[in-house]
Amino acid sequence: MLLILKSFIFYLKSALKFGFGISLALSIVMSYALADDNVQVQVKEPYIELHSGPAGGFPVIYVAARNEWITVLKRRTNWFKVATHKGVQGWVKQQALHLTQSSSGQPVKLFDGSFESFSKRKVEFGALGGSFEGVASMTVFADWIATENLTAGVSVTQALGDLSENQFFLVRLQHSTFPEWRLSPYVTLSAGQIRTKPRANLVQSGDETRTSDLLAAGVGLRYYMAQNFMLKLEYQHLQALTNRDENEDLEQWQLGFAVFF
Repeated sequence: MLLILKSFIFYLKSALKFGFGISLALSIVMSYALADDNVQVQVKEPYIELHSGPAGGFPVIYVAARNEWITVLKRRTNWFKVATHKGVQGWVKQQALHLTQSSSGQPVKLFDGSFESFSKRKVEFGALGGSFEGVASMTVFADWIATENLTAGVSVTQALGDLSENQFFLVRLQHSTFPEWRLSPYVTLSAGQIRTKPRANLVQSGDETRTSDLLAAGVGLRYYMAQNFMLKLEYQHLQALTNRDENEDLEQWQLGFAVFF
């Protein structure tokens, strides 16, 4: 039992590092995406103010009028450095860029990691650590948000026990009844395959590596924490469709983090 607990803590720490790593990497990509393309936007409100630095305490050095074009150079947190057609460079807050439109005529809307943005997310990535049939397990997953209630995704899990090593993947459909709640329950239905490999010291017993189709149903809770992080708690009941007289019933509990974009 102590070994399982230690393994669970190890996998949970790995999940935390995994989620932070994804968030950091994607945040860097998103922060510099506009700068890499030197995107130009057009002011559609009466004006927006350019500050000398990336904070409200810096003085306003220029006012860009309606229909004026500005070029986005780089991002620092929720502030963007821009340049006008006259060569003036300054910083505008994120909300100010929402008063502009792109060259295609579409309003500019930027992700800011708020709970409001959570409802508009398109993808989730994450990692969960837990217990699969009494042994420590680790899961990584990616989800696509189809509607505010429905999510489709894939997951891969590995569980290492004293007797065998289990690896399985699932294609899953998730339904959230109350997606607007900060703490929201959900249910999942999944299908996939599981591969069970005996540990080396048991190969001589006649056991062989086997692959079985897998069905799963689960329930979970997700909690929006802050920025683009979520906490997830999940239970799954799985059934391996074996060639034996009876199918194999399995259980898994998991806890971990997810990031969304």
